[in-house]
Amino acid sequence: MKTTFLHLSRRPATWLRSVGLGAGLLLGACHSTSDPSPSLDPSPATSTYRADVAVGWLALQLRLTRLTPVTPANTFARPFGYTGIAGYEAAVPGMANHRSLAGQLNGLTGLPTADKTLVYSWALSANAALAASNRNFFANTSPALLATIDSLEAANRITYSAGISTEASTRSIAFGQQVATAVLDWARADGFAVAGAAYTPPTGPGLWAPTAPANAPAVLPYWGNNRLLVAGSGEGSDPGPPPAYSTVAGSPFQAMAQEVYDISQTRTPEQTAIALFWNDVPNGRSFTPPGHWVSILQQVLVKENPALDRALLAYAKLGISLSDALVTTFKMKYTYNVLRPITYIRGAMGQPGWLSLIPAPAFPEYSAGHGVVSGAAAETMTELFGATYAFTDQGYVPFGIAARSFMSFEQAGVEAGISRVYGGIHFRPTIDKSLIQGKKIAQNLDARLKFE
Repeated sequence: MKTTFLHLSRRPATWLRSVGLGAGLLLGACHSTSDPSPSLDPSPATSTYRADVAVGWLALQLRLTRLTPVTPANTFARPFGYTGIAGYEAAVPGMANHRSLAGQLNGLTGLPTADKTLVYSWALSANAALAASNRNFFANTSPALLATIDSLEAANRITYSAGISTEASTRSIAFGQQVATAVLDWARADGFAVAGAAYTPPTGPGLWAPTAPANAPAVLPYWGNNRLLVAGSGEGSDPGPPPAYSTVAGSPFQAMAQEVYDISQTRTPEQTAIALFWNDVPNGRSFTPPGHWVSILQQVLVKENPALDRALLAYAKLGISLSDALVTTFKMKYTYNVLRPITYIRGAMGQPGWLSLIPAPAFPEYSAGHGVVSGAAAETMTELFGATYAFTDQGYVPFGIAARSFMSFEQAGVEAGISRVYGGIHFRPTIDKSLIQGKKIAQNLDARLKFE
């Protein structure tokens, strides 16, 4: 089910009709949830608030992602998925004709219910859920950043408690906290606690081995066994085996390694810029690969300033897509265990001093994380905002990396994928298949999850 929702003046009226938007949404006039007798609900609808709560927490979550030491609890897409779900569930009782994801998500049950005869501020509920979620996933961040979580939560409480009774404010906050507790309890059982257990990689021709210069051991070898947020989201996305390993000149495997080497010798300034723009190593000045796409969402929401219901839906949908894309990626990585280009080029091609522009991360090459994540994210963002949404990604401008402009999310996704070939850490056929894999995951999610 497509959930495109933001009205852009350059789009034709037929576009609005195709996504089921009525004038009420564009005017912020939605009234309530899909529960019975919505007219009896005394609470202002979630759509009566702007996106500020979601945008503020997205911005802080990206900062936390950049500056918090990486641990299994906050690795890559997992916090985005669960936090987005908590924010959405905390406010969905105030969303007209929308439904909870309980019973749709894999094993999520037992969420609290709101008393529809009482007043709630759904902005306060979402704020409480998002604060609690970030406190959980980034518990090991600095005291200064933990204080920033507290400050943002408190500032939003002051803003959204104005004009409502103390009882309504307290009730709203408690509901959001209860939702977060239920979602976080569910998250703890997803298998991630053992995703980094001891692992001995298989050995043999063409198989992954720790790569120069760090020669680090395999990272998160069992992440692919984690419970998917949506059962069956990876169905039909397996890219199949890579080309058969060979060191024979002209063979498919040798040819794709030769291309990586040749690019490294003739790489243009534009190719270098693309590789560095999408590098996304969490080093304090850049995001993780899924974080980069969350940054794009945050920028789009700032630009469009939709109602809060629309922003929280987008937050949840992108987070779920990113999380399941990464689980499926790691399943493939440790199923096929393909070596990195640097290992092949140094060994089979007799270039022992060769280094990639970007250091290879410590896990197998196939599938490609950037490819799957970007294929899934681009498809999800297209479902949300349309196939011809032009945007400029300025996420890294504060860190001295020039903005890049795109005519669509798909174009950005393709560039993100090929950046890893330019960076020397992936083979082109891997990227091509991984983009398709990610797109299929997003399409599966769109077919299975019913937000409305």
